[in-house]
Amino acid sequence: MTKSPDLPADGVDVVGIGNALVDVLSHESEEFLLHHKLVKGTMALIDSGQADRLYDEMAPAVEISGGSTANTMVGLASLGASSAFIGRVHDDQLGEVFSHDLHAAGVHVSTSTASDGPPTGRCLILVTPDAERTLNTFLGAASEIDENDIDEELISQAKITYLEGYLYDQPQAKRAFHRAASVAHEANRKVALTLSDPFCVDRHRDDFLGLIEGAVDILFANEAEICSLYEVNEFDQALEKVRGHCEIGVLTRGAQGAVIVSRDDAHFVAAQVVPNRIVDSTGAGDLYAAGFLFGLGRNFDLKRCGQIGAVCASEVISHIGARPETQLSVLVDTIL
Repeated sequence: MTKSPDLPADGVDVVGIGNALVDVLSHESEEFLLHHKLVKGTMALIDSGQADRLYDEMAPAVEISGGSTANTMVGLASLGASSAFIGRVHDDQLGEVFSHDLHAAGVHVSTSTASDGPPTGRCLILVTPDAERTLNTFLGAASEIDENDIDEELISQAKITYLEGYLYDQPQAKRAFHRAASVAHEANRKVALTLSDPFCVDRHRDDFLGLIEGAVDILFANEAEICSLYEVNEFDQALEKVRGHCEIGVLTRGAQGAVIVSRDDAHFVAAQVVPNRIVDSTGAGDLYAAGFLFGLGRNFDLKRCGQIGAVCASEVISHIGARPETQLSVLVDTIL
């Protein structure tokens, strides 16, 4: 296991556990999606052969270290928070790129590097002219994360442990998810969950509902995900259901802003205006979560946390890729 030697003695603000992936982004037409029978705006799991075939037909692409949780940890570091990532890569070029990029972004890394088995995972991201992204993920080594990869000391000292719903797609990763949540709660720390994708919610609805009732303190979801979770058609219906199910719910709605709910209150947060145009929505939810968690760690009120999240999301959708290109701490100074 590779671990950063410079971890803060008193623990990090947030540790994230998720799929270690390298993003491969290209701009594609709506017809390209139809030809490949892809559902726009969703994530599909693909195998190595499918990944190779799709890659061969993609337009010229940009390769950037990614993964939903890793993106959030990078956002936190850019804001000035201390963050760490737990995941698994292969001992290959993409694995080295992934770990190097996290280190370079200021994220403490606790990754397991496999010498055999599948290669480092990658996510083929197709961005259509409306800036919507469609994800096709070959998990590779990321799919083999298990309980042995869980750094219990790191988790027990972190203020918040952030978990992605995608982990539920693999049995051993699911066990790692539960172990991490247990360690965090045994240490009286908070657990946050991002639902990841409406299809992921469809696959694991009952499990997620159980988690939200018990193991999860902070829930992140977009409109499609939260409506899928509660099997309703209207956002307001889902909003009423999530209240009381967990301590805090952060529900994003793209250009319509977000609603932050607690057991006693609800706050509407307007979306931040993007200076030029929306280029690529990849990472919007990941960076919103980063901003929100940053504010929460500094005991800001929930609405202010949401406003910081909106600023971070607006930065990442103004360019291609799911990592910030501007120091986020400078951007959010205007609202702090």
